[in-house]
Amino acid sequence: MTFSQRLAQAARMVDARLAQTLDSAAAGGAPSRLVAAMRHATLGEAKRLRPFLVLECAGLFGVASEAALPTAVALECVHCYSLVHDDLPAMDNDDLRRGKPTVHRAFDEWTAILTGDGLLTLTFALLAAPQTHADSAVRAELVAGLAEAAGAGGMVGGQCLDLEADKLGTPARPLEADVERLQAMKTGALIRFACEAGAILGRAAPDERRALIVYGERLGAAFQIADDLLDTHGDAAVMGKAARKDAGKATLLAVLGQPAAKARLTVLEAEALATLAPFGAKAETLREAAKFVAQREK
Repeated sequence: MTFSQRLAQAARMVDARLAQTLDSAAAGGAPSRLVAAMRHATLGEAKRLRPFLVLECAGLFGVASEAALPTAVALECVHCYSLVHDDLPAMDNDDLRRGKPTVHRAFDEWTAILTGDGLLTLTFALLAAPQTHADSAVRAELVAGLAEAAGAGGMVGGQCLDLEADKLGTPARPLEADVERLQAMKTGALIRFACEAGAILGRAAPDERRALIVYGERLGAAFQIADDLLDTHGDAAVMGKAARKDAGKATLLAVLGQPAAKARLTVLEAEALATLAPFGAKAETLREAAKFVAQREK
């Protein structure tokens, strides 16, 4: 099976479980409007890279995809919540996401806010459920790890730094270290956790877990540079979202310039690949994932 086929297969698994989860929410009494908006936010065309990384990293330790799927779906829920809120007029004010209207456009702002709230809380209900792992200590570690990655010291904090720079003004040339910190929090934290979650599920040895954490960090940094390059030169019809929305924002592309940013992307890809050496041939799909992230076109 090729990398593209494995990625698509994982996406289908995640989509099916997401749909099943939302069906259960509706059957449990969740308002139909809210469930419809949650479906709009989560289902449809998407790469599902973060849950894919959970499945593949867990697989290094013999964890079947089906066993890792609840954790993968929980992570996708928190990612989708972040997109719904990021798209709001008070934040990035976007009209298009994954090739369709953003939730606040398809419904309205108050529904979009509650949709994000619903997805965030659903995330932790999924992680805490016995079906996620038989060992409550493993479930607690997953809950704590994702809360940290998604919270004030991670994704939410990174979004705050991004909006501060955008809406309150930023120096003409922001410091490279400040941009790296912002992006490691906003984008990198969830990608890093996706890889670490696989190690948690697989009860990896400390050195193996650390290798996957570093892999996730390099992958997250590469993902953001590639995303910034796409924002500058990509086609909105191909990407499924507006292009050139980040002009003037604090990005490594703005700080380093395009040639140096592309060179940094190449280095990050190489570093990500190097961290996988201890896993040998088992990590071939993760190697392909690093190349996919660095060279993606949408």
